[in-house]
Amino acid sequence: MKPLAPELYWLLLTVILTGLLWVPYILRTIADVGVPTALSETEGVLKAEAIWAQRAKRAHANAVENLIVFAPLVLLVHATGAGNGATALACAIYFYARLAHYAVYTLGIPYLRTPAFAVGFFCQVTLALRLLGVV
Repeated sequence: MKPLAPELYWLLLTVILTGLLWVPYILRTIADVGVPTALSETEGVLKAEAIWAQRAKRAHANAVENLIVFAPLVLLVHATGAGNGATALACAIYFYARLAHYAVYTLGIPYLRTPAFAVGFFCQVTLALRLLGVV
């Protein structure tokens, strides 16, 4: 198998990360309401009692929302052959920014959530500008 381009590698890691971010808050919900209740719930209204778990759920939702922007940009960079050192670095930084955003949001650390989000946003901007031929 041919090695992945750096942008695709970081996209894969970001997808895996995003796909796992639900685990902590679901486990806490199960701990709060029990397995039978958690498994029989059909309306999506159960929520963990712990505030950190509620923040983790919101952080996961934010990661999913931003993956919808990030993934097509990465795929377009790859499909057009526009990848370069800046796009590879932007994708790597994006992964760590999303990881930091989740951790900071879940732990409720003030003043760091927005900067972590902004770093990821500017990584998306870098990819978009590369596709537009600006950088």
